[in-house]
Amino acid sequence: MTGIHSVILVGLFSAKDRDYQDRLDALQAQVTALGGQVLDRFVQRRGVSDGGVRLMSAPLSRRFLIGPGKLDEIVTTRTSRNADAVVFINDLTSYQRRWLSTRLGCPVLTQADLIHGLTSPTQSQHRAGHGHKPNRRHA
Repeated sequence: MTGIHSVILVGLFSAKDRDYQDRLDALQAQVTALGGQVLDRFVQRRGVSDGGVRLMSAPLSRRFLIGPGKLDEIVTTRTSRNADAVVFINDLTSYQRRWLSTRLGCPVLTQADLIHGLTSPTQSQHRAGHGHKPNRRHA
């Protein structure tokens, strides 16, 4: 899949982050400038009561970044609105990207991926962004 036309935006934000809507607006403008359409936006807030100040910017889930309830909402919306991809404002590990893509049933992009346009990240771009070394065989 090279062309992605409709997306859902997702962001995990600290409760202290007051400009999260502005950041999502900027991401939406970036998607629109690339010819995409934003079908919906989801925000997961991490508050002080969920583990203290030191955990506020940490993922809620090692596998999915966001909580299970929010993930279910996104899956339902992505399916019903037939979105081509989901774009996270947050950086994702290759582990999170793989699990999210499997669970959401579509490509998962990050804001950093949009530099390359609205395309599904290739395996080489994906690996290059996460420091994996190619396998080398010795003769």
